[in-house]
Amino acid sequence: MRFWTRGRDANLLVACDSSSPTNYHSLLTPLNAEIELPALIAAPRGIELGLPEGEWREVDDPSLRSVSTVATIGAHLTVGAWAHAEATRRGWREVVVQHGLLTPYSPPPPHGVVWLAWSEQDAEFIATNRPDLRTHVTGSAMLHSVKSNPAHHVSRFVTPIFLGQLHGAELSRWSMARSVTAFWRQTGAIYRPHPREEDRVSRAHHALWRRMGMEFDFSRSVGDVPRPVVSAFSTGIMEAAAHGIPAWVYHLAPPPWLEEVWSRYDMRAWGEPPTSSPDLAGAPSTILGMMLD
Repeated sequence: MRFWTRGRDANLLVACDSSSPTNYHSLLTPLNAEIELPALIAAPRGIELGLPEGEWREVDDPSLRSVSTVATIGAHLTVGAWAHAEATRRGWREVVVQHGLLTPYSPPPPHGVVWLAWSEQDAEFIATNRPDLRTHVTGSAMLHSVKSNPAHHVSRFVTPIFLGQLHGAELSRWSMARSVTAFWRQTGAIYRPHPREEDRVSRAHHALWRRMGMEFDFSRSVGDVPRPVVSAFSTGIMEAAAHGIPAWVYHLAPPPWLEEVWSRYDMRAWGEPPTSSPDLAGAPSTILGMMLD
């Protein structure tokens, strides 16, 4: 792992497993609210991690003696698992920050943590049958950032872009491929592969769709997409709606759990009025305050 520190005698350790925008906004954006606050960041080697504002320096073997709180997105990845083990051994307070949409397939948080939820509905969902969890509603720093920087106007009547999720375990590849193909035949939609659609099966689907005539888009940010956005379910739908970009969900045969997710986040199905801008934005200072409480 790699470590960066800001200031001296950091009480807060932030364990960041990914450089993805959702991870960055959930864990690192809040640190911009108090740029003089001493803090320690841990991340895997081999990723390009953009650091928050402030004077950071990389250290090889940081002292953890002053740490009292660790913030993660959970213990299901390498750095989060290490931080959870340290918290358990040392008696640290453990805070897990919601970084995306919650489904029945979301990794469960470790025992006894403080969960910072996007909404009351998400707090209730994650705490079902989990009396050990302490939940607080803080909103989403990512959606706060998006709402502060609205995108340019996007017409709802131009050809949409479908956000790919072939890599996901929640829905079968067969159902996703059928849904994408059916939506493309209906609308001529452009396909935007998820960055993790790099496996052999995903590439085979891409090759087949290209032979069928489907166009592809590789925009790095949903806010850069000059078209309406559609997906089976994705944090990108909420991001697009917060930008003011028309956004919908679509699946040929949504299972009950998926319909529950659509309902909980008020995502609108294709053919209905677009998804409204979500009321889930959370100020980074609020999230940081709950990390430190």
